[in-house]
Amino acid sequence: MISSPEQQAVDAAITSRRSIRAFLPTPLAREDIEQILQVAARAPSGTNVQPWRVHVLTGAAKEELSSRILEAYHDPLQAATHTEPYAYYPRQWVSPYIDRRRKVGWDLYALLGLTREDKAGMAAQHGRNYAFFDAPVGLIFTIDNIMEQGSWLDYGMFLQNIMVAARGRGLDTCPQAAFTQYHRIISEYLRLPDNETVVCGMALGYADLSKIENTLVTERVPVAEFVKFAE
Repeated sequence: MISSPEQQAVDAAITSRRSIRAFLPTPLAREDIEQILQVAARAPSGTNVQPWRVHVLTGAAKEELSSRILEAYHDPLQAATHTEPYAYYPRQWVSPYIDRRRKVGWDLYALLGLTREDKAGMAAQHGRNYAFFDAPVGLIFTIDNIMEQGSWLDYGMFLQNIMVAARGRGLDTCPQAAFTQYHRIISEYLRLPDNETVVCGMALGYADLSKIENTLVTERVPVAEFVKFAE
């Protein structure tokens, strides 16, 4: 099959997407953010319910939320009172999933020069999530509690659309489940209604390509390992 320019552009946007963990301070125009979200909203959703709700944070608003979360994160007594509203990861890890999780973690820490003994360094790196890795735009995604598993599947397609649309514009992202632990702080700050749950956060901006952590490229298993054809 001969590839078309359209195919090449879409493939490039998808395959160049990575979780970026250091951003430049270059601001983004509000109309550019709105355009990305408008494109992303073409994601499919069962019976067109469109379950996504997005909170865009920039400037002082983003810094204030980050400050509140980091205050709790760096205080062990406070941090212990915060738990996730839903289980993102399996409650019991088995191979090959735990192996992949460990590998990406240690690959990142190796780039940053962090050893297994450097608990403080690893905690500091994790804490950078809550500053959106210094991205100029922080996104917080919420969903109505009435929604069931199907709408969460739809939400994932919406999030992917944002990341691909960003790449098509030369921007980068980092989806962040880490924010769910501090959903109470987020809910209070954003004045969320009681019927909304924090799904995740996302950093959006231009990657700082001078930072070594942004050289990390995670592995993907070949198609033959996860696909079966029936003919």
